[in-house]
Amino acid sequence: MSALFLRTLREDPADAELPGHKLLVRAGYVRRAAPGIYSWLPLGLRVLTKVETIVREEMDAMGAQEVRFPALLPREPYEASGRWTDYGDNLFRLQDRRGNDMLLGPTHEEMFTLVVKDMYSSYKDLPLALYQMQIKYRDEARPRAGLLRGREFIMKDSYSFDVDDAGLEASYQRHRAAYIKIFDRLGFDYVIVQATSGAMGGSASEEFLAISPNGEDTFVTCDASGYAANVEAVQVPQAPDVPDDVVATTPQAVELDTPNTPTIETLVDVMNSAHPREDGRAWTAADTLKNVVVMLRQPDGAREPLIVGLPGDRQVDLKRLEAQVSPAVVEDFTETDFEAHSMLVKGYIGPAVMGPNPGLADDDARRLRFLLDPTIARGSAWVTGANKPGVHVAYLVYGRDFEADGIIHAAEVRDGDPSPDGAGPLRTARGIEMGHIFQLGRKYAQALGLQVLDEHGKLVTVTMGSYGIGVSRAVAAIAEENHDEAGLVWPREVAPYDVHVMATGKDASVFEEAGRLADELTAAGLDVLYDDRPKVSPGVKFKDAEIIGVPTIVVVGRGLADGVVEIKDRRSGERRNVPVADAVEEVAREVRGA
Repeated sequence: MSALFLRTLREDPADAELPGHKLLVRAGYVRRAAPGIYSWLPLGLRVLTKVETIVREEMDAMGAQEVRFPALLPREPYEASGRWTDYGDNLFRLQDRRGNDMLLGPTHEEMFTLVVKDMYSSYKDLPLALYQMQIKYRDEARPRAGLLRGREFIMKDSYSFDVDDAGLEASYQRHRAAYIKIFDRLGFDYVIVQATSGAMGGSASEEFLAISPNGEDTFVTCDASGYAANVEAVQVPQAPDVPDDVVATTPQAVELDTPNTPTIETLVDVMNSAHPREDGRAWTAADTLKNVVVMLRQPDGAREPLIVGLPGDRQVDLKRLEAQVSPAVVEDFTETDFEAHSMLVKGYIGPAVMGPNPGLADDDARRLRFLLDPTIARGSAWVTGANKPGVHVAYLVYGRDFEADGIIHAAEVRDGDPSPDGAGPLRTARGIEMGHIFQLGRKYAQALGLQVLDEHGKLVTVTMGSYGIGVSRAVAAIAEENHDEAGLVWPREVAPYDVHVMATGKDASVFEEAGRLADELTAAGLDVLYDDRPKVSPGVKFKDAEIIGVPTIVVVGRGLADGVVEIKDRRSGERRNVPVADAVEEVAREVRGA
């Protein structure tokens, strides 16, 4: 450690919020270079390399072959696939000195597709699986959480190439099995959930989420059936139609004065005090239809209002909404937007201005798109805005009094909601997306002309699968799960070193014995970090050892006079003294038997 490029910090970095992020910086694993961009220091690079090794071993074992594409790429392949536009502001675009458009690769579907097209032409060449581990670039609007969401990151992306859908399914399952082995070895709890494919396209999508209360992703599980899905992928069943005889007895829609009720809470209060129900039941938020207006910005810059109707006791989940409207970006509906669409009265928006047959249009006769939550049953009656200041309408019936352009799964999903498979209630939790696998199908092969001759001599379009792992993100996810109040606690398979040997004391004999022990452990095939700093106090050395988080710590100090050294298990905190003569064998057994 006297020569190691390392400086530990006692204070948390100002820009770090999550525990793992704070500790990776404080323990000298990474340093921030710019927002969302980090430098890897020697300790961090050792952990990153071990993660890469695990991924590489399992990918090779399943028969995939490693390649490496450039990060700096030409525009043309991404133009052909449509992603030059679809990626929008997330794409780093630049020009070379000749004025040619270039980009920094966010993912490499196009390049994989083109290289296979260039080299293979027959079904006999398939199936094929190729992968790379490489730096990727995405211009995140809000880079945060350290390595968990950066603008530069290391990713393993692999792609399968098959003649038909049956082959794709087999390739998908091979990758899925390899991913299970990888994440089992990485040493954190994870769950496999149904997911959406986003801007990549494709189907049969699953995510591997590291379970963490600090995760950005919310997922749901059903204990009764094992159903698990990212909330973005939860498909709520369409509520059954209200019977015609019930609709026939529903009162006609009526406008009611409801001054000073711009929120659902104030509306419910006024309805109960000024307009009580005839059946004696109190009005609740669930009786109201909330209409949330947002602005969608398409990749080409076009802007379009969208109104989402949902029960008033629910909120719009922004991530669910974004997944539904991708590649468009969801933006706030501003005061300027309200001025441009004067028929939308803020706080009193109702469905009469939207849908296929709007009762009201704005000055330019533009119809606004109106989508309903699937829990809104056809024939159900609602209290909702009347598109007039201080006025709502009661008993407005979906299908009788207003229509919609379709449904959208954008409402929040809560604990206790029924599982889409009908087996029982849902339970929500948080996670960090670590891996994503999905069946791309023929989107990129068609766009870029990847075809082969089948066994009958007929040209067929190749079908593809895409499989990603956040390699640098894995380091952060492991740190988030494996720490205590003193510092990091690395799982053995990814720890920067196997053993941390400490010489504590001033006697030359302590340093002599610690150095000998470190050399013998190294000769035994272990990676050893030796704290040989002569003028550093034992207290500082102990603090550094705890924050660095090597799984086994060997302390050579006061016990040497009695012929013993201390072995400490960093995870459990268990300490034991062993004779100096047995120390190498004891430590080697602990490391290799773990």
